[in-house]
Amino acid sequence: MRNFIIIIFGCFAAYIFSVMSSGCAQVGAPTGGPRDTIPPVLLKSNPPDSTLHFTGNKIVFTFDEYVQLINAQQNLLVNPTPRINPNVDYKLKTVTVKIRDTLQPNTTYSFNFGNSIADNNEGNPYRNFTYVFSTGAYIDSLQFRGKVILAETGKVDSTLLVFLYKNLDDSAVYKEKPKYIARVDTAGKFIFRNLPGGIYNVFALQDQSGQRVYNHDDELFAFLDNTVTISDSVKPVELFAYSQEKPSQKTKTSAAPTEKKLKFSTSFSGKDQDILSPAIITFNNKLKNFDSTKIQLTDTLYHPYKASVSIDTTGKIITIQNNWNDNTDYRLIVSKDFATDTLGTALLKSDTVKFKTKRGTDYGSIKLNFKNLAKYKNPVLQFVSNNAVVDSFALTSDVLAIKLFNPGNYDLRMLEDTNKNGTWDPGNYHDKKQPEKVVAIPQKLSVRANWDNERDIVL
Repeated sequence: MRNFIIIIFGCFAAYIFSVMSSGCAQVGAPTGGPRDTIPPVLLKSNPPDSTLHFTGNKIVFTFDEYVQLINAQQNLLVNPTPRINPNVDYKLKTVTVKIRDTLQPNTTYSFNFGNSIADNNEGNPYRNFTYVFSTGAYIDSLQFRGKVILAETGKVDSTLLVFLYKNLDDSAVYKEKPKYIARVDTAGKFIFRNLPGGIYNVFALQDQSGQRVYNHDDELFAFLDNTVTISDSVKPVELFAYSQEKPSQKTKTSAAPTEKKLKFSTSFSGKDQDILSPAIITFNNKLKNFDSTKIQLTDTLYHPYKASVSIDTTGKIITIQNNWNDNTDYRLIVSKDFATDTLGTALLKSDTVKFKTKRGTDYGSIKLNFKNLAKYKNPVLQFVSNNAVVDSFALTSDVLAIKLFNPGNYDLRMLEDTNKNGTWDPGNYHDKKQPEKVVAIPQKLSVRANWDNERDIVL
């Protein structure tokens, strides 16, 4: 009897616990499981890949799931380059290519889709898909590879395309599409597959216009000095890309109207002047009738310094070069009639600006010991911050020692300064002049203030 009562009590307690648990439970939507990261799988192609004696004008690819096309016309590379691009479409689980150009006899064709085919759900790409067929009795199997480096920075740019021209005329790259095209990957490398043997000119191009011809001097471009013969023994090549002209900065025509008052600001507004840089005065309007003698740099007793005063091409920026003393007070005197702007407006009054230079302890010293410097011709070391060259020094020995240097983190590059002018110079294909080359140094430099910063740099 006692055991029976214990059993009944246990059942009643379990029932009460289950009721209370169900009453406290929260109702929510299912999580749906992990995100799909698997790309579509190609089940078959019709005709099959590597078909010989191809005579059709349509190719159908069937995948294991619904697919979509992403920028197919921009991503698809057909080799040899057709006169008329094929039409590419998709529906449900298939991608269809309709060839609209006349196929050449005894020719191997390749269709590289890049990453344009992706699943319809999450957009996972079927990466670097290539389909090959031949209108003849065999598939060409020769390869040609290399690397493209940005001559000015030593870095790479994966937006570049590499062109092979069967037409060896120098002007072909300006007038006609290349015979074969390959992409540059994120490491700057490229590879052509399924090539026939022959002699080719080699170029690289950014091709922002999509016309597959070199028609803008502000586009990245590279050329090989000599032709290459495609064979089993062809060696990899290196191309150095450059922009002959800097890309023009497009400015909006709806700029703010010229202010009626002439005003200026300085590089030392609210801070101490850098003793390694000139002082800068920036005006809100363009100046004319500029008289540099009416801008004076003095000490606290108003004794003038022999500073150099100049104005830039915009007419808005005045530069004052001076041999600065550290931790020193200065006066900048700007007479009200030193200049007028394009509307004839002058400053309302003369102005005296007080400022001070930085202390020597605000800077660090650097000593760099170079290994293998002799491998570079006319080397110039570049200090790079935020992708801009902020300082450079021609190297005449294995040691570079600088007493005062601005603190910060720097990337280092080595310029081979062919013409010894201290700056990088682009190439010129018309004159068959290659660009000067810059090598990015893997080691970075961190300069601490009030510190002796010494490093060994292995080149």
